[in-house]
Amino acid sequence: MIKPGIPNGTRDFGPVVVRKRNYIFRTIRETFEVFGFQPLETPAMENLSTLTGKYGEEGDKLMFKILNNGDIFPKAQAATDTKSLVAAVTEKALRYDLTIPFARYVVMNQNDLALPFKRYQMQPVWRADKPQRGRYREFYQCDADVVGSNSLLNEVELLLIYDTVLTKLGLQGYELRINNRKILSGLAEVIGKPELLTDITISIDKLDKIGAEGVRKELAARGLTDADIATIETFLAISGTSEEKLAQLKTLLQSSPTALKGIEELSYVLNSGFGSFNTTPEIDVTLARGLNYYTGMIVEVKAPPTVKMGSIGGGGRYDDLTGLFGLKGISGVGISFGVDRIYDVLEELQLFPQEAQQSTKVLFLNLGDESARTCFSYMMQLRAKGIAAELFHENAKMDKQLKYANKRGIPYVVIPGEAELQEGLVSVKNFSTGQQEKIKLDALASYNF
Repeated sequence: MIKPGIPNGTRDFGPVVVRKRNYIFRTIRETFEVFGFQPLETPAMENLSTLTGKYGEEGDKLMFKILNNGDIFPKAQAATDTKSLVAAVTEKALRYDLTIPFARYVVMNQNDLALPFKRYQMQPVWRADKPQRGRYREFYQCDADVVGSNSLLNEVELLLIYDTVLTKLGLQGYELRINNRKILSGLAEVIGKPELLTDITISIDKLDKIGAEGVRKELAARGLTDADIATIETFLAISGTSEEKLAQLKTLLQSSPTALKGIEELSYVLNSGFGSFNTTPEIDVTLARGLNYYTGMIVEVKAPPTVKMGSIGGGGRYDDLTGLFGLKGISGVGISFGVDRIYDVLEELQLFPQEAQQSTKVLFLNLGDESARTCFSYMMQLRAKGIAAELFHENAKMDKQLKYANKRGIPYVVIPGEAELQEGLVSVKNFSTGQQEKIKLDALASYNF
């Protein structure tokens, strides 16, 4: 007999968990819609050539590749190394994120799209990562992107989407951090090592994990001098209010036109006057994000400090992402929600409302065929009003039916006693308060369940 199980890093979701997740999805989807974004879905698998080289060397290693159909053994035998083996036996991979498939879609459908194209996408992605709390091999992303517009108003709106969703979810104390890739590029220019931008950003991005001394050692190992590292450390030590940080950045990076452009963009996003935030975005000069395609604003959402979780969302501006597929000059900016991590945070902080955890609201007890037929008619009236209701599946002892309602967390039970039905009455029991009252059958549809 085979012992049942699921792959490491994946999960089953029972009814209660699915309802809570749907509450998060619904909140995000409704916000995307009212901000004017259109829904999109792409296949679970993409051509390997579409994905390879878009996420850096580490991303390529974490892709789940799919074996080709048919007899792949002869080609596999002919392979002389790992790279040729992969090329021989696989041409497809499960999608690693939603942004690259979106870019591919835009290029393939460029003649049919009205630009700017504002799309949202809510689908699972797969990464062969080491499973741990908040990090899974199969997980959902909820993305919103705008392509075909250079306006920084898009950045402001995407930050407002984060603020709107997380406020609706009741997540107080979260952090909305922003930076600009041009500022990081300018830092590399100021120290005279623009070719080491990726090395510098990869090291800076590890500051939270390895500390200042660890970053210093990494930078030295990557070929930077003590003078270079001293400038980078001055950069990382910038602090104060957003305005104070902007002023310090201007002073330190004044010799770089690229950096000054990034500072100007950050200043606009923070001071545009469009909309108001419940949680004000904060400049974080250490925010680098290792992905290769960001060119402007970078954003990361951190869970409240009381929860050991880290990032629950992120994104940024990618001015030429579609250029990877031959369509030049199409600017884009986007954000992503980490639904699985948001779920864990809401669960730990007990922020899910009762309605997000409940399915059936009213259970009609089954006390015989005649009463069941009567109850079924009134149950359908409640369903027509959008009230989730059900009739117990069989005529069983009342105690068994009440235990079922209690175990399911159903808050109301309708008890159709034989004598009461003859008088056109039923009893309604509220499990939350323990109170029970008799009401007229005809009043069930208007009862405040």
